[in-house]
Amino acid sequence: MKKIAILGKPNVGKSSLFNRLAQERIAITSDISGTTRDVNKKVIALEGNDIQICDTGGLDTSSLLFSKVRELSLKAASEADLVFYVVDGKALAQDDDKKLFREISKINAKCFLVINKIDNDKEKQLAYEFVCFGTQAMYFISVSHNKGIAALINGALLELGLGAKTIIETKQADDGSEDLIDFLQKVPEAKAPILDGESIQVGIIGRVNVGKSSLLNALIGEQRSVVSAIEGTTIDPVDERINIGDKNVCFVDTAGIRRRGKTSGIEKYALDRTSKVLEKAHIALLVLDASRPFVELDEKISSLVDKYALGTILVLNKWDIRCGQYQQIISELKRKFRFLEYAPVLTVSALNHRHIKELKEKILEVYEHFSYRIPTSLLNESIAEATRRHPLPSDHGKIVKIYYATQYDTRPPQIALVMNRPQSLHFSYKRYLVNFMREKFDFIGSPIIFTPRGRGVSKDQDTMQEPDGVQE
Repeated sequence: MKKIAILGKPNVGKSSLFNRLAQERIAITSDISGTTRDVNKKVIALEGNDIQICDTGGLDTSSLLFSKVRELSLKAASEADLVFYVVDGKALAQDDDKKLFREISKINAKCFLVINKIDNDKEKQLAYEFVCFGTQAMYFISVSHNKGIAALINGALLELGLGAKTIIETKQADDGSEDLIDFLQKVPEAKAPILDGESIQVGIIGRVNVGKSSLLNALIGEQRSVVSAIEGTTIDPVDERINIGDKNVCFVDTAGIRRRGKTSGIEKYALDRTSKVLEKAHIALLVLDASRPFVELDEKISSLVDKYALGTILVLNKWDIRCGQYQQIISELKRKFRFLEYAPVLTVSALNHRHIKELKEKILEVYEHFSYRIPTSLLNESIAEATRRHPLPSDHGKIVKIYYATQYDTRPPQIALVMNRPQSLHFSYKRYLVNFMREKFDFIGSPIIFTPRGRGVSKDQDTMQEPDGVQE
């Protein structure tokens, strides 16, 4: 698959161009310099060809953090088949831009100079001063007004040897212009049904500076995400796919979560992206810092697992510098995260690669339980056994019955209980059934959802079928 890397200094419109090419609002865009820090990747289709585009962090060396960003950006350029070097066309040609462009051209000879923010012909005439960069591969574009994008794409296809037969159409306002954000807000969120054979989606969540990015790097075995001691280094979700056994797993490193009152600026956009990641995830790795006592925010973040009904693994990171003895830490963990008692716990060190292999194996195990469907006859035998062992409490003297049960969905396991009085199923009895099913079928790391239904509910509505031989 061909790769195109988008490079340039901060705040020249790299992420906006990335979003425009992807036709989706993936990368966070803002006026804040250095919003993008990690390398965002997206596979798009151009003329029937799959091409991976990479949005990189701004090339800046003003701090240690951004020197690491620069390192990853240049690595992306060296691995790409074509580079778009983006500059701000509203500013004069800068000497440091020329130096960077020439440096990148030495790394990768296939490099386009993309002059952004050229909104009209007058600005285009002034922008011809960029010929001082010494390249003929110049493209004048305006991402926000969708000008010059088709020509840039056609040039890229020709350079990559893929041909350029048609011009890709993009929606525009009646006056020929449209703000990128307004346009992208109209693009519907794609949430395709999960099919067998697709990737296991694993979201890495936790508060700031617990080592989520280091854990991602350890899991995939390379420096994929920028790591620093600065809190909130990760802004955009960073995803990477690897094979574990015969399964393809997509890890997504999300932005660290702060207390609501301390979240500001671009971090608010990052939180929105984190929510979208968890909506599509199957499993969450809840990363906790073992080098410090657990805090209230850890417990609040753990509630996201329940909100999105995810399979869960508790990851105690920084175990090499843990703050107490094993029994003490585990006891505190069980006390504070009692509602996640079904989730397996692993003690890891992302830096030393402690138990990383075991974590990969545990992901497959949890996903297997997350996807498990209980045969209907066995399910009803188990429910009958549960009710014999502990009969349902009556409702003000009236008998409460479960006629039959059927598992109507997986990921997570979802079981409908067809009853005479569904509103009378107390939450404590539902919790008893969950614990009983765990005793019978394990379901390690996976939530189990019981839904009471009356017999009058449409079977089509809940995709339920009454099992053979089950009588009232």
